[in-house]
Amino acid sequence: MTTEEDVLRVLAGVKDPELGKDVVSLHMIEGVKVEGDSVTFTLNLTTPACPLRTRLEEAAKGAVAGLPGIKSVVMKTSSNVFATRDYAGADVLKGVKNIIAVASGKGGVGKSTVAVNLAVALAESGAKVGILDADVYGPNIPLMMGVEKGPEVRDEKIIPPVAHGIKVASLGFFYNEETPVIWRGPLVAGAVRQLLTQVEWGDLDYLVCDLPPGTGDSSLTLAQTVPLGGVLIVTTPQEAALAIAAKALAMFKRLNVPILGVVENMSYFVCPHCGERTAIFSSGGGRKIATEREVDFLGEIPLGVAIREQSDKGDPIVAAMPDSPEALAYKELAFKVAGMVSIVAFAKMKK
Repeated sequence: MTTEEDVLRVLAGVKDPELGKDVVSLHMIEGVKVEGDSVTFTLNLTTPACPLRTRLEEAAKGAVAGLPGIKSVVMKTSSNVFATRDYAGADVLKGVKNIIAVASGKGGVGKSTVAVNLAVALAESGAKVGILDADVYGPNIPLMMGVEKGPEVRDEKIIPPVAHGIKVASLGFFYNEETPVIWRGPLVAGAVRQLLTQVEWGDLDYLVCDLPPGTGDSSLTLAQTVPLGGVLIVTTPQEAALAIAAKALAMFKRLNVPILGVVENMSYFVCPHCGERTAIFSSGGGRKIATEREVDFLGEIPLGVAIREQSDKGDPIVAAMPDSPEALAYKELAFKVAGMVSIVAFAKMKK
């Protein structure tokens, strides 16, 4: 007769392909019950945005179904996001498990659009998500997220508004958008630090931080104030963007921030009339720089009118047009980023 020990034994043969360990030793299996010829258990993923979710589910269920005399397997799937930082005992951002920085070497590569759609895709997978707009000189996340009303202040804490299920904080809430920001380094660093320490983020699986382009004070302050789960480098295919993206990548490596990977934005344009694919800004540059710098290449995001239109409306394309090719590209990116964060978290757990 099959026992709970038998179930755990066969599940110990199922490995998480990314982490390289079995689901039992990773504490991903809970609530095993055997009643006659029926088995029930829960598979706890390391992130709800698991890129290999279906593969893991099929492998786990198949392993148990192969036990002698078992006719019914009921498996529930849940998630418990791995943390890259000691969030419970932290002084800053207590309750935030993972901080993901989105960076670029130069402006105009669509970094903020990537950050917004990444955040929405993670939230729609079931994760608890916030987005921090740390771009001092161009804080446009509130516009892209459709946030019209700024935050409240309670007991000297900033309560961020929520849009698309995501908590939003931005420096743009605190000054007139028609007034140019002429801040030197200490002021920039202080403003970013204030958002990190005074916003009431609560419990989050992921805090996505949209950094200003380049390698200035905002990026340095963030990296030096809190342990980052990793940074996503956004580039476009042309040589001018690639050369500067390489500098941003090198800076984060020097700061010992894990590089989650490189994503190539505006990779190609698909004509809505004839369907022809055109590489307006060249092609293959993002993959090339990832290979040269020995980091992961996380994919290509197309250039599309709908992406810009939905951003201007405050309704990101992942939320507004979830089945569009553009939205699916962002979702695939989100799954890969979540997987890379899990790998970073697991590596820290082993130390």
